Amino acid sequence: MDTLKTLFEHPTFIKIGSLLVWIIVIVAIIGFFRKLLKKRITDLSIRYKAQKGIEIIGYTLIFFLILLSFTVKNLEDYTIIIGLFTAGITFTLQELILSIAGSFYIFFVRIYKPGDRIEINGIKGDVIDIDSIYTTLMEIGEWVSSDNYSGRIVKISNAFVFKGPIKNYSMDFPFVWDELNILITYESDLEVAKKIVQEQAELLLADYTEKSTAKWKEMVERYYIEDSKLAPSIAINLTDNWVAVNLRYITDYKKRRATKHELLELIQREIKATQGIVNFASTTLQLLKMPEVDVQLKK
Repeated sequence: MDTLKTLFEHPTFIKIGSLLVWIIVIVAIIGFFRKLLKKRITDLSIRYKAQKGIEIIGYTLIFFLILLSFTVKNLEDYTIIIGLFTAGITFTLQELILSIAGSFYIFFVRIYKPGDRIEINGIKGDVIDIDSIYTTLMEIGEWVSSDNYSGRIVKISNAFVFKGPIKNYSMDFPFVWDELNILITYESDLEVAKKIVQEQAELLLADYTEKSTAKWKEMVERYYIEDSKLAPSIAINLTDNWVAVNLRYITDYKKRRATKHELLELIQREIKATQGIVNFASTTLQLLKMPEVDVQLKK
């Protein structure tokens, strides 16, 4: 008994026992995160990389624990070295660590996923890949009009999820509101114009209105948000030159440009068919002839 008691109280035995406990705890944490990643991440490639990252971090920590256990005799020195080492790594690799933390935040919170259209750090595009460091976007906008691809592939650090707002065009509610102004003359029949715009909008956008209504009900139930009108609506604006018939409607976030084009074609065709009852307006300039001036010079 005395021999066993002496063995258990020996500093080397205590050090080895503590080391084994820490190794078991780290291995258990690695296994826990591997299972959690397997449940939360559906993409096989991303899941594999994330699990490997967890293993590398865990086994690196075990290596340093073993190394320091046999090189540092004083537990207080051991704690100080670990603290200094951690602080140095954190300061040196703070952007990398923040990017890795951002990748976990993206996967677990699901703020966006591949296929979503987002705007982050002032860059707008479709998410085509997410890895442990970067989010890759197919850029839209810039030198091209509307929501068209520019052709550039943009890589953004995952750290930016902590540094500013993220605008997601497709999460939960894959529709956006858009507006179209139809400019008509004051001599046009306003009621006929309103009827044409309303009917053509309802005809073209009926499918979007139906699908978005179901999605909007889910939004109202999930978030603290007021109910909103999803059917096409019209507002009139009077200017010095024309009457603006403003159409507000909802459409798929990826088909905003195509929807506006179709609406304009349908409305233009119907307005032309009125044979002058409704006319499009345009900016006009009236040129006035200067009066003739008879200048007589005295000799």
